[in-house]
Amino acid sequence: MENYKTVFRGGQGEIVEKKSRFIATVRPVESEEEALAFLEEVKKQYWDARHNCHAFSVGLNRELTRCSDDGEPSGTAGRPMLDVLLGEGLYNTAVVVTRYFGGVLLGTGGLVRAYSRAVQEGLKNSVIIEKQKGILLKIDTDYNGIGRIQYQAGERNLTILDTEYTDRVCMHILVPAEEEGAFRKAVTEGTSGKAVMEKEKDLRFAIIDGKAEIFEE
Repeated sequence: MENYKTVFRGGQGEIVEKKSRFIATVRPVESEEEALAFLEEVKKQYWDARHNCHAFSVGLNRELTRCSDDGEPSGTAGRPMLDVLLGEGLYNTAVVVTRYFGGVLLGTGGLVRAYSRAVQEGLKNSVIIEKQKGILLKIDTDYNGIGRIQYQAGERNLTILDTEYTDRVCMHILVPAEEEGAFRKAVTEGTSGKAVMEKEKDLRFAIIDGKAEIFEE
């Protein structure tokens, strides 16, 4: 998968439905072990709650998708929560919804709506990003080529991470995988073949608050 959505920083959201409190806690996870450890952490925090329902999706092929109603009527909590995560196209994400019972029964439809809304509220307060597949490209050029390379990078909104100046110039540029071929060609043509390019490594990255955040493959 070239690009995918995930949670960069988890958040929390709360709704009240007929005096019952539903508290959604969202977190990024990379494995089933992480997801279950997160669940236990929330259970300890809200040890006095009647229910701590959970849902998570792990793996870029959704190798693991799990959910639990934790005592609520079957299909009224975990599955609706998971459906929200899948509907938002999120990967490697877990959510736990804690319910403090308010004394009024909501019925199956009311529970489905409440648990779904709680997850949506939690996601609103989380930082969701798109991780893109890319490379770190090292370009060695003479001083005549700097402006042309900067122009080509600017045209594509590419991030220049670092530039080293000696008798020549060495630039380190973050390039989305799907743009690598076109960018290399543009640099070659713009510098009349004088720039030397080398892929330093494969990676994933996301633009967060206007800045590039790198994640190792």
